[in-house]
Amino acid sequence: MIALLVIVGVLLDLMLGEARRWHPLVGFGLLANTLERELNQGGQKYLKGALAWLLAILPLVLLAYWTIRWSAILGIWASAGIHAVLLYFSLGLRSLRDHTLPIERAMAQNDLVQARQLTGRIVSRDTAQADASDLAKAGVESLLENGNDAVFGALFWFIVGGGPGALLFRLANTLDAMWGYRNPRYHAFGCVAARIDDALNWIPARFTALSYALLGDMRQALHCWHTQAPNWSSPNAGPVMAAGAGALGLILGGAASYEGVTENRPPLGVGCAASATDIGRAWRLVAGATALWIAVLSIVAACIFFLKG
Repeated sequence: MIALLVIVGVLLDLMLGEARRWHPLVGFGLLANTLERELNQGGQKYLKGALAWLLAILPLVLLAYWTIRWSAILGIWASAGIHAVLLYFSLGLRSLRDHTLPIERAMAQNDLVQARQLTGRIVSRDTAQADASDLAKAGVESLLENGNDAVFGALFWFIVGGGPGALLFRLANTLDAMWGYRNPRYHAFGCVAARIDDALNWIPARFTALSYALLGDMRQALHCWHTQAPNWSSPNAGPVMAAGAGALGLILGGAASYEGVTENRPPLGVGCAASATDIGRAWRLVAGATALWIAVLSIVAACIFFLKG
């Protein structure tokens, strides 16, 4: 059943994409902003950040759990449908495609102005003066890292905890994106959100890195993962991006500008600098890894079925 629901959830995401109106995450973002405004002041910000995290996430996850339990009265397919819909709302596979492939097309048409605008929508680094290589690198890095955040993390926690598990992961990832900054305003308040997101991502990130390696230059990907990931500041983005860069034979990382300040990040991968076509290659790697997860899950489910039979 889990394998079937994963397939349904992924297909819903690919067919429908993110809801353009009334997306639940929009309301969640408003709630998170309200909690942050009310609680992120005065002292004891670590404790207040933890309280805000619980107030934002726990009621929604419990609501999802009990809705599924109550829907079982109507039959197994009613609760299965809610599981699939929750997975759909937690996934962002099509969103990755819709936000990155237009960058490749703009660059292919030598429209750097459009490419810079599109890239600026998906990354936090400065893009106003970025050249083609910088834009391609940013697009590839975003795809590789968000393959875990927007796809594989949600799939992993769906396998573990069904729809509520996927919802928990997506909401926790959203709070990390909103509060997990190392600046004076958010450093203490968002610390709990950042650490919980790290914990929830630890296992999925390594499965993601392994998936990238299996679908690309495996020896190169594993070598980059082993030698370069420890140098990256994030314990989860490091393995994912290092393995992805190695699998694609690209050099990522390096200098990037954030709010006018250039940061020299550790290098990732080996090979050549990213170009426009590598954005499409990175998207195909993420899509292929998604298909791999579905295939493995389906095979495991089939084996369990026949063993029980």
